[in-house]
Amino acid sequence: MPPVSHEPPLPVMKGIGLSAMGYACFSVQDATVKWLVSHYPVPEILMFRSLVIVAIALAIGGRRNLSALAHSRNKRALVVRAALILAAWMSFYNAAPFLGLAQLTTLYFAAPIIAVVLSIFVLGERVDGPRWIAVIGGFCGVVLASNPSATGGLVPVGMALFAACCWGLSVVLVRMISRTETTANQMLVSNGFFACACAIMVLWTWTTPDWFSLALMFGIGVAGGLGQFLLYEGFRYAPASVVAPVEYTGLLWAFIYGYAIWADIPKAQVFAGAGLIIASSLVMIWFERRRAVRLVALDTRV
Repeated sequence: MPPVSHEPPLPVMKGIGLSAMGYACFSVQDATVKWLVSHYPVPEILMFRSLVIVAIALAIGGRRNLSALAHSRNKRALVVRAALILAAWMSFYNAAPFLGLAQLTTLYFAAPIIAVVLSIFVLGERVDGPRWIAVIGGFCGVVLASNPSATGGLVPVGMALFAACCWGLSVVLVRMISRTETTANQMLVSNGFFACACAIMVLWTWTTPDWFSLALMFGIGVAGGLGQFLLYEGFRYAPASVVAPVEYTGLLWAFIYGYAIWADIPKAQVFAGAGLIIASSLVMIWFERRRAVRLVALDTRV
């Protein structure tokens, strides 16, 4: 008889919901970046975004967070995670000119599978059959929706896969760091690191933005900050292996914004892949609800 998981059932469902809302905010951020990136360099956009999020993090905790950060035992892990995410972004965007969006998206969405595998070896999490079904089914949906064709060379493919590995490892680190660090501290360190790194890059790439573009850049910071807060809070309630498949919902938002902003009408295989992604997520949610009912029944008997 397999061992019974001791994860609190209801908090796990809360973690799934918070993570889904976080990825919805990230989709707003990504759509706005896509709008701006044709006129402004990526480091400049990310610098403004990060500065806004740092201000939000300071507003949430103020001096208390700074004091807690000064006495934190996870400074190295926080900086490592920030460096991993920055490396993922730079690798992803540098591979973009050499790969079609379909190939790039497919390769990058290997990250949830990497996160699940790493959660086993790094965090010691027990990954149940339905969770594997959700992750693998979601990835198959991404492949079907993206309809990848021949790749554009080994180097850009390697860069996209490297970005996926960095993001997958950062997801696992969030789960580990969240056990002892506040959400505001994680936001403060990550975005402070991004702001400093991007500010150095901007010295060679600065383009003066107009007022509307500047407002959009600050809006990216608000959407990104809210998304980070919701995602970090989600990892407090649910294991990394459970939250990882929820990232696939971002693809659905991408289709919606693509049509609403650029009148991009997805092909039939895109809708089929989206259906598979939704079905895979519902399998995981159904499993968690069923397990919650079973554990509640056992507690009642005791």
